[in-house]
Amino acid sequence: MKIKAIHAHWLRCPIPPGRQWRSDYGQLTHFDMTLVEVEDADGNKGYGEAKAAVGATGACASIVTCIEQELAPQLEGMEADRITAVWESVYSGDRDHYARDRGRVFPILANRGTTIAALSGIDTALWDLKGKRLGVPVVELLGGSCRESMPCYASGGWADKDALGDQLKSYVDHGYGGVKMRVGAMDDTLARTVDRVGEARRALGPDIDIMADAHGTFSVAEARRFARQTEDLNLYWFEEPITSDNKSGTAELRRDTTTPIAAGESEFTRFDFRELVERRAVDVLQPDCAIVGGITEARRVAALAETWQLELAPHCWGSAFSFMAGVHLAFSSPSAVYIEHSLGGNPLLYDLVKEAPTVTDGRIRVPDRPGLGVEVEPDFVKRYRVGFKE
Repeated sequence: MKIKAIHAHWLRCPIPPGRQWRSDYGQLTHFDMTLVEVEDADGNKGYGEAKAAVGATGACASIVTCIEQELAPQLEGMEADRITAVWESVYSGDRDHYARDRGRVFPILANRGTTIAALSGIDTALWDLKGKRLGVPVVELLGGSCRESMPCYASGGWADKDALGDQLKSYVDHGYGGVKMRVGAMDDTLARTVDRVGEARRALGPDIDIMADAHGTFSVAEARRFARQTEDLNLYWFEEPITSDNKSGTAELRRDTTTPIAAGESEFTRFDFRELVERRAVDVLQPDCAIVGGITEARRVAALAETWQLELAPHCWGSAFSFMAGVHLAFSSPSAVYIEHSLGGNPLLYDLVKEAPTVTDGRIRVPDRPGLGVEVEPDFVKRYRVGFKE
């Protein structure tokens, strides 16, 4: 079945005032995403997400242009079921035939950044489309699930020290056995960050897993001091301690601490992850299906985790489509332990689709609906599409 059309929509949705939060990205007042739609010759449609930024906000105009004007003309008419061939065609561009003949990549200059993010949305939409056409969930196409259900960790934790304990305990009260809090530059000083993490452990006790996410804002020296001052708090992992541009610094930190290091949400393709692994910089790999190159490339990253016996924890901060892409990936991999579940105000996770993903008592069951298992709500897209006119 051939690809008939590929479309991209920049959605910008306001976050209700009572559900907003503040971090090193500032006050988060809205969510952005690029919704990608792939249609086959029979009119069947699959959906995916492409990200312009790791956080909640980011202008998506360049990704929409890339998809609509560069990638769609290249891919329309190709077989929709040949997902890997589509991926390789984009990655190697005009030299794809050489790459196929020789069994290696001949990457285009834009083999990072916007093009790969755009490809991520197309690739995920193709997996969704194939699952729907075959009447099976994507996880079945990935080899089937390794388990019947998985625990989620509650992803939030922006409050200051005085309110943090109550905020995190509210997550635990909903059944979550793990919580993630934000640290780093948003606290202004290292002392404030250490105090907040100490308060989190005091409030939650020894049995709740705590992840601390610095969004890459520490220097190597600051990250080392933070790790040493919190080592007795038994953090489950220390996430994105240093900018992704400094993999050597992340590796240096990992050698200096017993706290596990997690990273990868800002990385493109398996080749970036290979560098993290070979430098022995991380304990946990965190591919984002809307950034890394879609489900196809995220599954290759999962294979790295499985080979090197590292933990896989997909970055699931985004719309229902990137969330579910990460869920299917996690269920398919023996290296996955936790699934991230956003506790911030996120209409793209709950209102963009007709029936939102369900987490009960801190756990999510293996997806059993065709494709990604969620269906787009057309009225929502019309209402929040940037530039849409009736």
